[in-house]
Amino acid sequence: MPPKLVRVTPAKLATWTDCRRRYRMNYLDRPTPPKSGAWAHNTLGAVVHNALRAFFDLPVERRTPEQAASMVTRNWKGDGFRDVDQQAEYRDRARDWVAHYVEDTDVSEDPIGLERWVSAPVGRIIAEGRVDRIDVRDGELVIVDYKTGRHALTTDDARGSQALALYAVAARRTLRKPCHRVELHHLPTRSVAAWEHTDDTLARHVARAEESADELTVAGDTLAAGGDADILFPPEPGRQCSWCDFRRSCPEGSAVAEDLEPWSMLAP
Repeated sequence: MPPKLVRVTPAKLATWTDCRRRYRMNYLDRPTPPKSGAWAHNTLGAVVHNALRAFFDLPVERRTPEQAASMVTRNWKGDGFRDVDQQAEYRDRARDWVAHYVEDTDVSEDPIGLERWVSAPVGRIIAEGRVDRIDVRDGELVIVDYKTGRHALTTDDARGSQALALYAVAARRTLRKPCHRVELHHLPTRSVAAWEHTDDTLARHVARAEESADELTVAGDTLAAGGDADILFPPEPGRQCSWCDFRRSCPEGSAVAEDLEPWSMLAP
């Protein structure tokens, strides 16, 4: 029998690459170890994503900067913020971000996908995930990923993103249109980092995903057969442990990284 295809998402692959213990805790351990509370920067990103999805659901004649800003207010959540004053500050920032984004973007066309789930077999994996937005331009699909992080992004970020490449592969098979262009839209800096993939560069991203999928499958099967969890899924202690959701359940991570406040990752 041929080997079973492995379902992978970009988040799953990234977790495996970053820290195998975190992968085990998140995807294999049952019950799942307790996670930390909400992070304000994640809440902020989710609000912006939800606001833009709601905005593009509006009729074209209502897609104005003012409507975009109002969608932030409508979708606002305060999880992880220090207090109401900090909430108000970042709510105003987010309103400005989406309003300026709409000013800079052609919003007269309906995207083919908004928060669209795509899934397709390719090689030894089934690549899948939820794409922020999928446009159609000149007969081809374009993958759009919104970003609200602290730092501006570059062409290298778009080129090297395994997530965007897998979205492109899955989208073209799901929607049956060619897809090579991927874009990172960084709202705080009003900038777009784009990359035009070739079939070869997409294939290289898929090959790396297949390698990770093979590794995580073997580790998971060995664990289920009685293998040593600490050997199969070692931690990767470092600065990133400060914002790991499973820090309290990981002695190595707790020992090397300081506690952060839930709002510590917000841009100053």
